Amino acid sequence: MIGTTLPLRDVHLPAAPGGWPPAPGWWLLLGALLLGLGAVVALRLHRRRRRRRWQSLFDGTLAAAPGAAARIGMASELLRRAARRRDPAAALLQGEDWLRFLDGGDGHEFSTGDGRVLLDGGFRRAVDEAEATRACALARGRFIALMERGQ
Repeated sequence: MIGTTLPLRDVHLPAAPGGWPPAPGWWLLLGALLLGLGAVVALRLHRRRRRRRWQSLFDGTLAAAPGAAARIGMASELLRRAARRRDPAAALLQGEDWLRFLDGGDGHEFSTGDGRVLLDGGFRRAVDEAEATRACALARGRFIALMERGQ
């Protein structure tokens, strides 16, 4: 046996790794992506629920008002509260400064449009129902915007 030689064979490479199961790094990446997606979905659902609560607060408060002038007064009060959440000094604004703040740089619906009735509509004996409805719709949108930015 000493004189016999063993036949040599070529080097055999191992088989290529399969695609399944993935390497641990891919599982970690998938987990991180799912966690991130879950966080985004949860945040959107939370914001949507919070927005619905603010809308129901606004609508419920105005529904309890006995007339158009009272609805204007309630809408104005809710806007003052929302403004105070965003900027404590904003709730102290009066007259045209208050209306410009409510415009918020997006337009002039409050300072020159239907929202002007918020200045004195709550103190009038009678307010046109259509005018009050338009002003309250503007106030509702601005209330929601102020509450969202106040966070």
